[in-house]
Amino acid sequence: MKKLLSILLTSAALAASSVSASAELRFGVMNEPYPPFFTKDASGKWVGWEIDLMNAVCEEMKEQCSIVDIAWDGLIPGLQAKKIDVIWSSMSITEERKKTIAFTDKYYNTPSKLIGAKDGIMGAGPNDVAGKIIGIQVSTIQSDYYAKYFKDKAEEKTYATLDEAFQDLAAGRIDYVFGDAMPLEEFLKSSYGESCCEDKGNVADDPAVLGSGIGGGLRQDDTELQAKLNAAIAAVRASGKYKEISDKYFTFDPYGE
Repeated sequence: MKKLLSILLTSAALAASSVSASAELRFGVMNEPYPPFFTKDASGKWVGWEIDLMNAVCEEMKEQCSIVDIAWDGLIPGLQAKKIDVIWSSMSITEERKKTIAFTDKYYNTPSKLIGAKDGIMGAGPNDVAGKIIGIQVSTIQSDYYAKYFKDKAEEKTYATLDEAFQDLAAGRIDYVFGDAMPLEEFLKSSYGESCCEDKGNVADDPAVLGSGIGGGLRQDDTELQAKLNAAIAAVRASGKYKEISDKYFTFDPYGE
């Protein structure tokens, strides 16, 4: 009996060890290209600045990490349903979102801007967009900003993905796309975007709506994971790894102020 009990206990311990060793942190990424932050290469592998940073953070934490791609508006529900452990998908830290989820410290920052057809007027204020159609991805801070500042001036057309908005802009079906500056600037660098469109300017900042930078989204009770991620982000920045990664993609520091 003692021998049998010993075997059972040993087997249980080995099983527990195996589960622990194979456990992965699942990072949720939006299931569409969002260059330069994340996109799939020819082999179907996720690559980009945010993916490189994720790998550096996971290495710092000595954690095995995997990527789960989910539609943008399914990221928070997926986190709450425990399909993923972290939202790592250029999500802005806002007070409204903090009512539902927690965030890590910011790991980059980007202003919001408008891009539009080259024959359109310059400017990104309410009077500049009067009578126009603005394309905005659903469930974003830009949609909230539109509701506060542009609603009485311009029409909003929402899209599941930014790519769909870019296509309509290039085809002349809308007048502007409103979003985070960096992916919009990437579009303008493409042959597609360069031929049709230009930067119309950054909107006036409103931290209450636009947030305080980009961070990883977490369930509110995952305080231990939040602390580990914050320590790892700080360590990656302090070691110079953050700059090394950023220099591959940018000519500036994406961390911002």
